[in-house]
Amino acid sequence: MSNAAHHQVADEELFNVDEFRQALAASKQPIPLLKETLKGVRERMDERFKAGEDIRKLIYGRAWVMDMVLEAIWQRYDWPESKHIELIAVGGYGRGELHPCSDVDILILIDGIEPESYHDSISGFLTLLWDINLDIGSSVRTITECYEEARNDVTIATNLIESRTIVGSGELHTRVYDEVTSEGAWTDKEFFRAKISEQLDRHEKTNNTEYNLEPNLKNSPGGLRDLQTIGWVAKRHFGSTYIRDLVDDGFLTDSELDTLNKGELYLWTVRYALHMVCNRHDDRLLFDHQRALAEIFGYSDSEGELAVEQFMGKYYRVAKAMSEFNHMLLQHFDEAILRAEDEQVILPLNNRFQLHNNFIDVIYDTVFEHHPFALMEIFVLMATNSQIKGVRASTIRLIRDHRHLIDDEFRNDIRNTSLFMELLRCPDKVSTELKRMNKYGILGLYLPEFGKIVGQMQHDLFHIYTVDAHTLKVIQKTRQFRHNDYREQFPIAHRIVNQLPKIELLYIAALYHDIGKGRGGDHSELGAEDVMDFCERHHLGRWDSHLVSWLVRNHLLMSMTAQRKDISDPEIIQTFAEQVHDITHLDYLYVLTLADINATNHTLWNNWRATLMRTLYTETKRTLRRGLENPIEKEDLIEQVQHEAMIVLTRHGLHESEILEFWSTLGDDYFLRETSHSIAWHTRAILEHHDTEIPLVLIRQTSHRLHEGATEIFVYMRDLPNLFAASVATLDQLHLSIQDARVIVTDDQRTLNTYTVLTEDNQPLSENPDYLNEIQQRMVEELDDPEDYPEIIHRRVPRQLKLFATPTTVNISTDPMSQETVLEVITPDRPGLLARIGRIFVENNVSVRKAKITSIGERVEDFFFITDESDQPISDPILCQRLQNDICQQLDEHIHQQES
Repeated sequence: MSNAAHHQVADEELFNVDEFRQALAASKQPIPLLKETLKGVRERMDERFKAGEDIRKLIYGRAWVMDMVLEAIWQRYDWPESKHIELIAVGGYGRGELHPCSDVDILILIDGIEPESYHDSISGFLTLLWDINLDIGSSVRTITECYEEARNDVTIATNLIESRTIVGSGELHTRVYDEVTSEGAWTDKEFFRAKISEQLDRHEKTNNTEYNLEPNLKNSPGGLRDLQTIGWVAKRHFGSTYIRDLVDDGFLTDSELDTLNKGELYLWTVRYALHMVCNRHDDRLLFDHQRALAEIFGYSDSEGELAVEQFMGKYYRVAKAMSEFNHMLLQHFDEAILRAEDEQVILPLNNRFQLHNNFIDVIYDTVFEHHPFALMEIFVLMATNSQIKGVRASTIRLIRDHRHLIDDEFRNDIRNTSLFMELLRCPDKVSTELKRMNKYGILGLYLPEFGKIVGQMQHDLFHIYTVDAHTLKVIQKTRQFRHNDYREQFPIAHRIVNQLPKIELLYIAALYHDIGKGRGGDHSELGAEDVMDFCERHHLGRWDSHLVSWLVRNHLLMSMTAQRKDISDPEIIQTFAEQVHDITHLDYLYVLTLADINATNHTLWNNWRATLMRTLYTETKRTLRRGLENPIEKEDLIEQVQHEAMIVLTRHGLHESEILEFWSTLGDDYFLRETSHSIAWHTRAILEHHDTEIPLVLIRQTSHRLHEGATEIFVYMRDLPNLFAASVATLDQLHLSIQDARVIVTDDQRTLNTYTVLTEDNQPLSENPDYLNEIQQRMVEELDDPEDYPEIIHRRVPRQLKLFATPTTVNISTDPMSQETVLEVITPDRPGLLARIGRIFVENNVSVRKAKITSIGERVEDFFFITDESDQPISDPILCQRLQNDICQQLDEHIHQQES
């Protein structure tokens, strides 16, 4: 933020300049010497960093070392009439700041002489820099060229504003600086607008949030670029050399300057460590590096919170504070630069607030001191008045300065609780103002339980936001469901939201659904207790309070039922309906669940998951309307689908007796899980398939109501050991992602396996007949000879995938209804996962009878109904333990590799 050239102080212990110059002058082969010199400096700096050296000394010190090295190298070449050429540092290096792997940006500035005069020297100089592996960004320009380039590109203009002379008298640099900062290049207003536009574009590319899963230290909101933007504007418009000059200009207070400086130094420290860890110029806090950085900064795992989550929590809090300063200062600059000459239009709103050029402003500076409830009132006014564009910068500062007034007395004041409920009931801008309350630190003070989740990270690819950012996004999603633009994608949610009797109850449930995260214990139960306290404090009725508490306690119920259980089974629907109680609870839960999934990770939502949720909703609603005391009979459902399938089959000329004979070999599960269309499709193909030794493989776009957009691959053949493992291995080798697996074994030892698949990136398969025929032929060829199964199962070469160090969980139990052995695997998703699990089943002589495959973001929760080699439930505790150990050990190899 400052022109740091003045901070560069010679450090002979770090780098002895005289010794270096003498060695370089005497060297006939400078490249090895230069490489070794830079390597030695880097190693000494890294050691100092680990020892806790002031980060400013390291960043400024590296720039000073680079100055000395470049100057010495420059002197090796011939520069006739040297007053016409200067070596200039630009950009971050021009500020005198240089991180371990940052680019060294230089400008060779020429004036008053033909550039060709220096061609050989410039070429030799730059070539030597490249030869010693410096990350050099270089340009060779005249003063006129600099002016023209800067006038057309604000980035070049900015780099030249932050520039200084390394070699030369400095006269040319002064002239070029005056040129590019003149009104002819960029007026103050043009420069400010360009930098704001640049920042908006930068933020857009990083999801407009400080809380990215893998934030960029420079470019994400609250990153170093936001702080540099303040410095650039201040320097260009106000002539500020240092950010502290803004205190004298009245834009910053001393305490704010202190916070701002501490934030910048923290970001510098993290950036230095990041460069040290990855040994290259990379400003992204990738998962690969976050664990190493957490260790460097001394964090350790504690109950309920990983070390990496603690480290990232600190980063998010700093980034949030820096973003807040950026927002406030740019708002100040907007008034000072763009609107200084505008007519001041002031309209009173009430006795405390007014509109100042459409920005809300206090009428007098002690408003919050005299009327603390105004800290809540201001957000209600913004939600109810469409004229208000935002908060005036001076008022943002007053909010920051007075938010300490939010204490227990404030929280229990009927004026404040009423205002907060009024905000939740506003027809517009509810999520906008809740986000603003969070940005200004008000929401976490008013709801201390919410304050505990601010900046709290969840270290997985399933949750791509911090808990508070996710929570506010859930509310935003529920608001969006109201709009006609969302009617086509979310038809049921759109209808429900616009008919809910008390929409604010949905927002309260959303606000509290994850509020118990990070405290240990069941976050749903903790949140349900917290929300009851909220409801009591905000004077909600008993029925409303219990509904909201029920929603928080059960916010995972619908997604877990849809994704983990067989919702084609009427008993599952009946049980879920009994848990939901009535259609009102179902409506609220459905919308909350959809918002939760879509606000967790935008990649989670697809046609398959949408259909799961829609089917569970409609089937449950039908059950509730029929009455919980009138459950559907399985026999009636089986009879119905058989009747519908029989009509289709006899129409194609098949005999009823032949059909019934085949059906008699199938169990009830088949007719409960398959549609009448699928049953007719399977039956007809099987009865017309005369060569029973060759596998029958059918492929079609799924008609199954739970898997819209996916493709079904149906396999009918003899039930053979290891068939499941060979099948999923083959599908994996065809680069298909298995969404669901249905395995049915007939009484005459035939098997009907249906695999519902998408492409590797979870997209529908191409409908090209040649492509589908290729898949079909490959499946037949691979499965027709059981002697090939071991080779198929072990053939796969794993593809690379970034994995979290989240250990696999394996649970083995007995299904109380079917008395079957159920094995549950919860693990990070990866290519070839099912194939690897299938191989483990083979090694332990275990057969799969049914499977429920569930992908939740980057995590899978798979259920396998298994038997031993005698086709019996597994009762041997030694075998159960071996299965658990083998699965955990083989699936967690990547963790052991990381740890070693």
